[in-house]
Amino acid sequence: MSDIAYDNKMSDAEGLMWRLEKDPHLSSTFASVTILDRTPDFDLLRERLIRASHRMPRLRQRVHTAPGNVSAPTWVEDSDFDINLHVRHVALPKPGTERQLFDLATLLCADPFDRTRPLWQFTVVEGLKGNRAALIQKLHHTIADGESGVKLSLEFLDFERDAIQPEPLTPDDIAAAAQDQRDDDTKAADAVREVLAASMRLPLGILKQVKELLSDPSQIPDASITAARTLRGIVNQLGDTDPARSPLWTQRSTRRTLEHSVAPFDATKAAAKRLGGTLNTAFLTIATDAASAYHIGQGSPVETLRASMAISTRTESSGANAFSLVRMLVPTGEMSLDERFHEIDQAATAAVSATGGANLDSMAAVATGLPTSLLTRMARQQSQTVDFATSNVRGAPMPLFVAGAQLLHNIPVGPLSGVAFNLTLLSYHGNLDMGLNIDSAAIDDPALLKRCLDDAISRFTKLTKR
Repeated sequence: MSDIAYDNKMSDAEGLMWRLEKDPHLSSTFASVTILDRTPDFDLLRERLIRASHRMPRLRQRVHTAPGNVSAPTWVEDSDFDINLHVRHVALPKPGTERQLFDLATLLCADPFDRTRPLWQFTVVEGLKGNRAALIQKLHHTIADGESGVKLSLEFLDFERDAIQPEPLTPDDIAAAAQDQRDDDTKAADAVREVLAASMRLPLGILKQVKELLSDPSQIPDASITAARTLRGIVNQLGDTDPARSPLWTQRSTRRTLEHSVAPFDATKAAAKRLGGTLNTAFLTIATDAASAYHIGQGSPVETLRASMAISTRTESSGANAFSLVRMLVPTGEMSLDERFHEIDQAATAAVSATGGANLDSMAAVATGLPTSLLTRMARQQSQTVDFATSNVRGAPMPLFVAGAQLLHNIPVGPLSGVAFNLTLLSYHGNLDMGLNIDSAAIDDPALLKRCLDDAISRFTKLTKR
């Protein structure tokens, strides 16, 4: 069975994401656009996904919401599950450009999920120029984050083109998988009820103390170190209402444009190492440099912008989602890439430290009892403090295949959740594929932003030659 830990109840963070979607600007759907060297065997892919749905029960479950949101939503089996509603096959009209493919992907991603069914959809796209094809994978964030989504994909990906396919699951295998999941759900539910000790959750005692401190901060000197630190982190996060800094990116909409850029893995990592930092800092520097160049090119230079960064909190016992978000001011004035890199490295370190124990699930746990209308208003207010979002996901270092077709590029499409653009990086086979998901109302020249991103990648990777 899969090594992803599943519970039959959403975590507090997943429940929060689910409730926030009452506001379409706060959708947590994410996707990937995988470009293939040829059309995959659709029937084979369909069979592999049927198998995956038995091995990973979340793919056969729908969400059941408790009346009045008195508790987190639960996952229940979809007794009417139909694989044909989740795996589809379409073709691009001629000439079959990548622009057409990306526009199709944004339309599919924007289409809301049917909340009465499992929250995922795969679409095979034929007719891409050069006899190529694509696979658009769309998942709700409550099913998986970027890292667990990569693990999930291993259920239908192969390491060679003509790989020997796994044996079909027998009725006994399916029954055993279902029983294993029921046993796992019981054990997980018991553990949660007893100690709430999952990787991101607060113990009940700490949660109670935090809620008491929120109502009466004068108790902080007498509180436990963990409770006080968590409270300070939450206050720092929710108390930050300083607006986003861009003079250009002031509008928001549900209209999207997707762009794709690629950086060489080895050269980018080598440049980061030469500067004394990490690949994640390199990625954030590239994103910031592109945002800076865009404002300069539009005649509206700006000294700083507010960025958010997804930080993995994954452990061996993590469920489908294990991440937290931090915000920071990044330098966008005119400066060298070396200087920008070092300032961002310091800003990122300070931002992670300032969050304290306030990860996404701890804040969600505190927010559990709040009305949905208030939560969406608070979330929208917080989104207005951020100019752009970033996320870095590790993928496979070797070539992969799906139903006989080789993956050429794996382009992530991260959720915007109220910011001007989301730049998500997914490493694959020597490349860093960057999906640039843009709010078309905020950024009126997406092509310029892509050119700025490509230029930032080129200049950064050349730092290895100094």
